[in-house]
Amino acid sequence: QLQLVESGGGLVQAGGSLRLSCAASRFTLSYYAIAWFRQAPGKEREGVSCISKSGGTTTYADSVKGRFTISRDNAKNTVYLQMNVLKPEDTAVYHCAALDSWGACPGDFRQSHVGRWGRGTQVTVSS
Repeated sequence: QLQLVESGGGLVQAGGSLRLSCAASRFTLSYYAIAWFRQAPGKEREGVSCISKSGGTTTYADSVKGRFTISRDNAKNTVYLQMNVLKPEDTAVYHCAALDSWGACPGDFRQSHVGRWGRGTQVTVSS
């Protein structure tokens, strides 16, 4: 079964850091642009960041610019999200997604671009 599996979530104090990983099983991640989305309790899922298939283009939501960094290691079939200076409002379930966008990051984070979702990893930031 083709899968995306997230890991690296956890509980951290405000100001701390976490690094999330998104690994692909039974398909080649390097063919796809990959995005991270998050969903906080009672809120809609929102886009956080995107990286093109080559890694040459990255995009970020305004709320995380300057704090989060997306990267990828195609040899390891893995995409990462380094999250620094975490805030309580970053608390959410974080999902990675393979985009049906010909390897490019779209100009928006519409969920209609998503071809495959991971199940998510919980990030909780305490104040």
